[in-house]
Amino acid sequence: MTDGTTWLAAPRSIAFGGHHVTLARGLSPQELARRLAGALEYEGDHDVVPVGEHTGDSFLDLMDDDYAIGLRLGRAGEWAYAVAYGGWQGEFGELASVSRDGAQVCLLEYEEENGKPVPPQFASFHDDRLLAAFNLHLDGSWGYERVVGDPATAARLQERLTAAGLPDPGRDPREVHRAALAVVEEFFGLSLPREPIVTGTLPAVLLEPA
Repeated sequence: MTDGTTWLAAPRSIAFGGHHVTLARGLSPQELARRLAGALEYEGDHDVVPVGEHTGDSFLDLMDDDYAIGLRLGRAGEWAYAVAYGGWQGEFGELASVSRDGAQVCLLEYEEENGKPVPPQFASFHDDRLLAAFNLHLDGSWGYERVVGDPATAARLQERLTAAGLPDPGRDPREVHRAALAVVEEFFGLSLPREPIVTGTLPAVLLEPA
């Protein structure tokens, strides 16, 4: 049994600063980590350095606020997942290449403490191409308020969002976030276990410049 993804809409659902969660079908957690290392856009190539098993708090203590980027890794059913810690904000490029060779990849990202503010984002990729992406507040800020991507996939996902009553400018943005997560969770069959991520211990790696 899994917890879906709607729990990510809670305040500081994983850690202070927001969350960057990548799910992949067709990849092991270790291969997902290697491909995410390749998607980093700063300081050239990166190595994946295992550092044992950690809770979120112990991993942040290990990283010691040095703005490095680390991942805690796991699997929920057919989905591998990688939860980013440290200074991940704005450091990953588009994840289309992570989905190469037939993998399916979904990104759930929210820079929650960004004062601009930045809305939560969702994107899905398959076989090195964008399937669907949108702003989970559906408010027109920071780019698209409708689903973009593969025309057929984007249209079907937009229909599901409309059927769920979204967008709805009168609703609290956090409730819109939760409702939008519920739609993408069902549409893509996503699963993400809350307890192992929030309170449990998971294998952890650092993404360090080569």
